[in-house]
Amino acid sequence: MTGIEGRYILIKAVRGKNDDIAFLVDPSMDLALQELAKRIFPLCKSFLLISQFVESRSQFQSGLVNHAFSAALRALLLDYQAMVSQLEHQFRLGRLSLQGLWFYCQPMMRSMQALSTVIQKASVNNISGSAVLNLLQSQAKAMAGDNAVRMMLEKMTQCASSAYMSILERWVYEGIIDDPYGEFFIAEDKSLQKESLTQDYEAKYWRQRYSLKDGIPSFLENIAGTILTTGKYLNVMRECGHNVQVPPSENSKLMSFGSNHHYLECIKAAYNFASGELLNLIKEKYDLTGRLRSIKHYLLLDQGDFLVHFMDIARDELAKKPDEVSVEKLQSLLDLALRTTAAAADPFHEGLTCVERCSLLRRLGTFNDLEVTLRNSGDNDLEEPVSITSLETFSLSYKVHWPLSIVLSRKALTKYQLLFRFLFHCKHVDRQLCGAWQVHQGVRALNTSGTAISRSSLLCRSMLKFINSLLHYLTFEVIEPNWHLMYNRLQSANSIDEVIQHHDFFLDKCLRECLLLLPELLKKVERLKSMCLQYAAATQWLISSSIELHNPEEPIDDSKGLNKAKWKSGQVLKSTTRNMAVTDSVLKFEKEFNTELQSLGSILSNNSQAEPYLSHLAQWLLGVKSEKNGL
Repeated sequence: MTGIEGRYILIKAVRGKNDDIAFLVDPSMDLALQELAKRIFPLCKSFLLISQFVESRSQFQSGLVNHAFSAALRALLLDYQAMVSQLEHQFRLGRLSLQGLWFYCQPMMRSMQALSTVIQKASVNNISGSAVLNLLQSQAKAMAGDNAVRMMLEKMTQCASSAYMSILERWVYEGIIDDPYGEFFIAEDKSLQKESLTQDYEAKYWRQRYSLKDGIPSFLENIAGTILTTGKYLNVMRECGHNVQVPPSENSKLMSFGSNHHYLECIKAAYNFASGELLNLIKEKYDLTGRLRSIKHYLLLDQGDFLVHFMDIARDELAKKPDEVSVEKLQSLLDLALRTTAAAADPFHEGLTCVERCSLLRRLGTFNDLEVTLRNSGDNDLEEPVSITSLETFSLSYKVHWPLSIVLSRKALTKYQLLFRFLFHCKHVDRQLCGAWQVHQGVRALNTSGTAISRSSLLCRSMLKFINSLLHYLTFEVIEPNWHLMYNRLQSANSIDEVIQHHDFFLDKCLRECLLLLPELLKKVERLKSMCLQYAAATQWLISSSIELHNPEEPIDDSKGLNKAKWKSGQVLKSTTRNMAVTDSVLKFEKEFNTELQSLGSILSNNSQAEPYLSHLAQWLLGVKSEKNGL
């Protein structure tokens, strides 16, 4: 019974796929005695198997869970050996028979056989860590009909899990993985550093620095995500130099688990503490909302005075080709614009920088989230301009440091830049059309009724109405309401993950409602903006071809029959007013613009049921069309 051979019984180890133990009985023994002895052999076999398991799993490389399990088994073997000693004492007194031995072994036999089944499965699969705990739990559930054996297996599970729970306790209370054997279900990738958040578009640090592994203990499966997040939050605070530890208490120990689920309450309490501390740290110390407002001022053009000043002083530099422009000069001009406008009062304006980007359409084509959308819409949906200037490639960026880079990651800033590029180009088109409108206003004193100039003036007004309607929709119909919705949600957020979720939802919704995720509509809008720029550039030629500037030093020839008031203004209508070239150019611009505008309006109307927000833009654009028809 203790693994020592006797005179009539020998022990033989059977080698094979599954090592086994066999007992050989002397055939000269009485058959009745042989049968009684064979009934006790399973108990002897269980003792030998458990002893071998304890010896092998007590080695250094077996892991903490196996060490704790072996210690619990060793305590059970001591009870077994004490029982054997008592039986031997009774035998020496002549009070024990084989039938009595069989009777006294019954309580221990069921427990030993159940444990031998567990260790055989563990040995065959060579498992460790959480797999051992899951095996013990499943075996305990399988023995639900035998209360004594089930309670013994549950006790073994608790003893084996004590080492595992100590690892878990340090993770959820300190954010430290103290796992020398790699048994914990959370893995750490030390190659990912927090500095990568400002460069890595996929934000792998936040998602993959700490991740769940396979083999989660069954009693922690439903709360594994909360456990992972709790430690991540504590690690962020430690990376910030803000050492925070969950306040310990008598009831916060995680040394065991049971049916009362006290350990679950402790984990949830630790999560709530870590989440609240990190959220307060980022909101209060690092002023997340202040940073978001600052980004809104600059990248979403919430305060546009600095941009107007910048576009004025950087006009010549932005008119150059992208490979000829000096980013350093643009940066110095941007700094000058920031210091001399209302932006100087913003404490975070120094984070704004100039960057050289490809044009908006090409940037959208390489934007990861849009690849599938753009690919499905066709290769030629977004056409790249043949010749572009720095106005088409210019963009702003914003320097973000840890830990705000968790929320304002590289991916989030890229989305902000896409919105800025679209708004910035719309502002540029608006400025060019305003310049064209001023040229038309300069000849209002002349009687241009029925001429190409009057028709050009109406076209200029329609284009201005279009671009202003588009800007109004982008800012007041999309960005502002979505911003206020996000801001209110951030105030009620309970964790940094909720903050990230609300912020990303805001950006994705703005991108979609600003048409940047709808290639067909974006192509139409870009085409209309391109036509507006072409028309604004041709305005000076149209006016100069229709108006003759008079030199004041030349004498006035009354024989021409011209009105002296017109001569005083220094301008006269040329006879080329009726020149078909000028009229044809205006009519061509007007026809193309109206055709594209009508096409855009019909597409918006058709898609407004699937995308309700498009109805607002359609109303504004249809207003442009109806106003033009009225004129």
